[in-house]
Amino acid sequence: MPVSFSCGENARVRIGAVSYLNARPLTFCLERLAPDAEIVVDLPSRLADGLAAGRLEVALVPSIEYFRNPGYTIVSDACVSCEGPVRSVKLYGRVPPERIRTLALDEGSRTSAAMARILLKEQFGLEPELRRLPIGMPVEDSTADAVMLIGDRGMLPPRQSFEFVWDLGEEWTRWTGLPFVFAMWIARPDVDLHGLDKILAAARDQGITQFAEIARLAAPALDIPEADCLSYLRDQLDFRLGCRQCQGLQLFCELAGRHRLAPAGAELVFYDQKAAR
Repeated sequence: MPVSFSCGENARVRIGAVSYLNARPLTFCLERLAPDAEIVVDLPSRLADGLAAGRLEVALVPSIEYFRNPGYTIVSDACVSCEGPVRSVKLYGRVPPERIRTLALDEGSRTSAAMARILLKEQFGLEPELRRLPIGMPVEDSTADAVMLIGDRGMLPPRQSFEFVWDLGEEWTRWTGLPFVFAMWIARPDVDLHGLDKILAAARDQGITQFAEIARLAAPALDIPEADCLSYLRDQLDFRLGCRQCQGLQLFCELAGRHRLAPAGAELVFYDQKAAR
């Protein structure tokens, strides 16, 4: 069924989109499907700040931000998730995991940062001192015991060797038996989406048919072989928020609350459910 989108005469919906390769199937067709919207591209953490500050109505933000902000709604069943290795979210350790005392976290991350802290606390009882790893700063320039990278730079192997390397998607699924949802389309409270919720799902449905073209266009800029980009999109990632993904989200919410990384007791509320009330 065709979908339509109009911002109306006096409003222009501002959509925050992520530039990482893992989000491109969700955004590749979005500008064509929502020509009246203003699309802002930035890091996930900065989009979360823009949504909280009212500079955006809807954004593809780290899933932890949904649990930290009562009143937000999940706009669409389009998401970025994995069940097993994800390849683009890595924890590099210079010492064995049980000896980690300092942890450097990628500036662009919030959800993966929370997941890494949860896994270290739950499995080893650790609460390492946290350090910031700015965008553009290579792993080798940090002196932390462990360094977490996400997104496109997380796919590029560092130059030095490490005591261990965790693929955090793989580690989460091995420990929980569930998928992990990294990012979702989220709306601020009381936002009229003008049909945008359906457009986001349609953009995903069209985008996942364009993996080969997305990989072809992305590979030169990322300096990653086209075949690797294609395999990453096709084999590592899921883009639909189904029942198992929701189970993984709910467990993440409970663990984040337990470790004071988000308020306890958050529930999953979807835009279409809220609108129907």
